[in-house]
Amino acid sequence: MQDIADRLNISKNSVSQALSGKSGVSEETRRKVIQTAEEMGYRYTQRRPSRSKTIQRVGVIVSEAAFDIKSFFGDIYLSIEREAQRHGIRLVLQSITADDRDRLTLPSFVQDKSVDGILILSPISTEYINKVIDQGIPTVLIDHHHPGIAADAVLTNNRFGAYKAVKYLLDLDHERVAVIGDVAFSSSYQERWEGYKLAMREHGIEPRSEWMFIDVHQDQQTIEELLTSLDDIPEAWFCLSDGYSYYVCSTLKKMGYHIPDDISIFGFDNNVFSQISDPKITTMEIDLSAYANKAFSQLMWRVQHPDEVHYEIHLPARLIERDSTARSKFALKNQ
Repeated sequence: MQDIADRLNISKNSVSQALSGKSGVSEETRRKVIQTAEEMGYRYTQRRPSRSKTIQRVGVIVSEAAFDIKSFFGDIYLSIEREAQRHGIRLVLQSITADDRDRLTLPSFVQDKSVDGILILSPISTEYINKVIDQGIPTVLIDHHHPGIAADAVLTNNRFGAYKAVKYLLDLDHERVAVIGDVAFSSSYQERWEGYKLAMREHGIEPRSEWMFIDVHQDQQTIEELLTSLDDIPEAWFCLSDGYSYYVCSTLKKMGYHIPDDISIFGFDNNVFSQISDPKITTMEIDLSAYANKAFSQLMWRVQHPDEVHYEIHLPARLIERDSTARSKFALKNQ
């Protein structure tokens, strides 16, 4: 197609549309493309319009580690399950262990191509995901993407969501704002960190490296050890997930701080961690049912259009204001 496009000085996409019988090119261009193809020695057989393919069975691949965060990925899976039932589609779930990932061991339904499409929920590894995609089964990623992966993806607009979260803290006159999470865990956390830095810099504040805790594992002991080791506690915390916000909140309370009178805490995801915390955590909500709906609609479209360019769909996050944030006590004292 590129050879024909170069000969006629038109785009490769125009050649594809002409040969496939799609709209978008004139009949004259279509005739020239077919004639040029024949002159250059290419054999061309016009395809008959094919019937729409139906999806009956979809494989869901998720890393075993992701279910350590049951309240997020588990809730997404339940939304996917409901959406599958609505479409009369059978789901087949396979969790991938670290050993499966490292050995590039594919699920049986991928190896024998017994599913019509695949949803990959959560980060695994670029090499592993690409091996899945190489099997030729239409695939959509959920809550993960990477420049080295050529696949459709349904994502949260993490940068903008984090930007809104941090701007909210800045509008409460907090300037000493820390960020905590593990940016190596997923592209979502990386992008939320980037949104944090963008909001701080637009506010005229250069983020302090000693207050960017971006390689912290999400568990109570690790976070307690970190916070109790600090000589200077920031007055506000932007947490890359609600799990982090829950542990930061409980640790600071153990240390004698009052939330939000002394310190404000902001989470992300609006999962169970933000709701069982005392006080309940201000957070950014992700619409999990929208994730499932968009993932299925994109997968069904991809099955019908296997050769089209890949798309990323970014869903907005909504600010949920709760009791863990208040105006800076330093600003109040200076009034």
